[in-house]
Parts: sequence; C-alpha cells; structure tokens
Amino acid sequence: QLQASGGGLVQAGDSLRLTCEASGLTFAGYTAAWFRQAPGKDREFVACVTWDGDSTDIAGSLKGRFAISIDNADNTVYLDLSSLKPEDTAVYYCAAGRVWNSRRLTKHYEYWGQGTLVTVSS
Repeated sequence: QLQASGGGLVQAGDSLRLTCEASGLTFAGYTAAWFRQAPGKDREFVACVTWDGDSTDIAGSLKGRFAISIDNADNTVYLDLSSLKPEDTAVYYCAAGRVWNSRRLTKHYEYWGQGTLVTVSS
C-alpha cells in the first residue's frame, strides 16, 4: 500500500514536501510517480522516478518548481513543490508501477495512494 501525506493549505509562493510511504511492498523494480487531480479535471501526470533514482521525469510546465526523489532505505518517495501557484491546487496521488516508456499514463500504475490535498491561496 501507498500512503501519501504532506498536503495542506498554503499561500502562493510557498513550498511543500509531499511524502509517499510504501508498506507491504518495496519500490525495487518499480517506477514511483505523482499525479494530481484538480476539481472537475482529469488526473494528470506530475513527476516520476525510477526505483534506483537514476531517472526522473517531470511534466514540462512544472520543471523548475517541482522535484521528485526517492529514499529506498525508507521506502519513501518525495515530491518537493516550490513557488506554488493557485493553479497547483489539487489532490496529489502517488503511484507505483512497472513502467517507464509509458510512465505518464495512469493505466500503467498498479498501486495508488489515497491522495493528499494541496490548496494554494492567492
């Protein structure tokens, strides 16, 4: 199972760190990812990282503000959000799947966390 945490209410320009902890499975062999879903919108890809940390991918519009990292010793994936904007308001979900080439598609992820809400006020 995956447990996402770290969301909250922040002001524009603030930073947050989201945490995704795995229990009952390890990230070894998986790609760990973050997606987000704003009200009334489809779930969209945010970022992902291979289990060994060697490769990452971040959605183009978020590069420079968001960063993803993994700590295999703690079975935890982090998403660092900075310079937050009101349009970043969404529920953020972590996921794990044996995928890389199609890493931006939700259907390739087997495990999902419950989501953590990030609200950015202007």
